[in-house]
Amino acid sequence: MKGDAVSGGSSSISPMVSFVLGAAAATVCVLFFMSASPGRSLVDIAAWSHNNGTATQHHHLRSVADAAHNATAVAVAAPAPAPVQQASPYGDLEEVLARAATADRTVIMTQINAAWTKPGSLLDLFFESFRTGEGGVARLLDHLVIVTMDPAAYAGCQLVHPHCYFLRTTGVDYRGEKFFMSKDYLEMMWGRNKFQQTILQLGYNFLFTDVDVMWFRDPFKHISMGADIAISSDVFMGDPYSLGNFPNGGFLFVRSCNKTIEFYRHWQAGRYRFFGKHEQDVFNLIKHDMTDRLGVAIQFLDTTYISGFCQLSRDLNKICTLHANCCVGLGAKLHDLRNVLDVWRNYTAAPVPDKRAGKFQWKVPGICIH
Repeated sequence: MKGDAVSGGSSSISPMVSFVLGAAAATVCVLFFMSASPGRSLVDIAAWSHNNGTATQHHHLRSVADAAHNATAVAVAAPAPAPVQQASPYGDLEEVLARAATADRTVIMTQINAAWTKPGSLLDLFFESFRTGEGGVARLLDHLVIVTMDPAAYAGCQLVHPHCYFLRTTGVDYRGEKFFMSKDYLEMMWGRNKFQQTILQLGYNFLFTDVDVMWFRDPFKHISMGADIAISSDVFMGDPYSLGNFPNGGFLFVRSCNKTIEFYRHWQAGRYRFFGKHEQDVFNLIKHDMTDRLGVAIQFLDTTYISGFCQLSRDLNKICTLHANCCVGLGAKLHDLRNVLDVWRNYTAAPVPDKRAGKFQWKVPGICIH
């Protein structure tokens, strides 16, 4: 009897002790696992609860686990979104420049409107001069960017040339001829000047040429490596670095650097300082001050090679370009430049001894050429 009592007591106590000891051991294991892996602990607790606890406990622990997961997600910074590509304020200008530029980021530029793109007009003569030129000058067309001032000029350019850019402007109708020193003419010249500054700020050197410049040979060989700016001359005095020479902005080379960009800022400011003057006159007025203040090296190009109607080179064996400057009116320019190209074609077709003998001369006088 006594033995049965003792035996029965032992049987009733043992399961309780086993349960308490088991629960304690499990709790210790769980707490140890939590301290070892804090990032995973609450999730693992929930899994354990599903197998060992009540439905209420499971729901409570899952809520805690979700909250911890969300907190962890917030704590880990999300990757920054990819930057949004902003459209260039210049449209496709940078793409056009990149296609046309030489290895040293130099482009040749000219500017036209609809009046100059009609069949038989200045753009046709301009292209013909390259095609009939000597020394591989035609290859330079690969680096020519034609800046168009109206939709008709842009459409016409695209038919004949791969590097066309439409410079959108407001306030002026650029389709027709702009007469020298008219309000629209001044707007066009100063707008061109501002656009040239943009090219420099984009990191490109440029050689700007008016479309009434005939290209017979490569002019780059006459531009000094030491010049920041090389500009053609209406009147050349003999010293290319003398500021006494008279400039013409219709043929202009500029290297992109801080000095020349600053020069252009002062040049633009001169539009209002010397109100009513065009950009070429302002260049002449600021050239002394700017070379002193900025250290800009200006080369004036010899008219023997980079010539014009103002001071005509008569040596066809040396001339590289010929500008219809000192000539007002589209009709007058077309008349004289057609005669120039007639003479040039005869010259290039002649035997070398005849060329060297200097038997070929321009047809003078013309309307402007003399």
